[in-house]
Amino acid sequence: MTKLFSSAAVLSMIALFLGACSGKPEPAAEEAIKSTETPEYFNLRPKLEKDYGYTHAVRIGDHLKISGAVSMNDTGHIVAPGDMAQQMKNCYGDLEKILQHYGYSYDDVYAENIYTTNMVEFIKVSGFRNSIYKKQFPTGTWLEVKGLAVEGQLIEIDMEAHKPGKQTGN
Repeated sequence: MTKLFSSAAVLSMIALFLGACSGKPEPAAEEAIKSTETPEYFNLRPKLEKDYGYTHAVRIGDHLKISGAVSMNDTGHIVAPGDMAQQMKNCYGDLEKILQHYGYSYDDVYAENIYTTNMVEFIKVSGFRNSIYKKQFPTGTWLEVKGLAVEGQLIEIDMEAHKPGKQTGN
């Protein structure tokens, strides 16, 4: 009986302690939490993104998620059809614009996924990535796919980045 009572007493004390620790945060702390958890969206090509039904990037706190970039202009036409190297450079150009919008750089990218309709051709030109990732390559996956959203797209690249202290402002 003593062991049972002791266990119950311990459990009660733990419950009381947890209850005291789970109080509501101070108003200033609560506002800071809300501001870091509020999604901040960015549209690189607003009309196209609305037509296709996506947002190109969203930052929540220190974390930035960028949808797949493809080689297209503002009217939705493929740029450099049939040219894997140039399409890849165009993708990275758009990704850099988004990173810079939020005050990030390629050094902050920790994950990158590449989708291509021709892996052999992509591997031939993939050395270009050495010119952008000078500090460290991110983790990622390279996948060959049957097709991408628009006929003629050869490559699509999405990424995620993290930069401590980027919760507010750019």
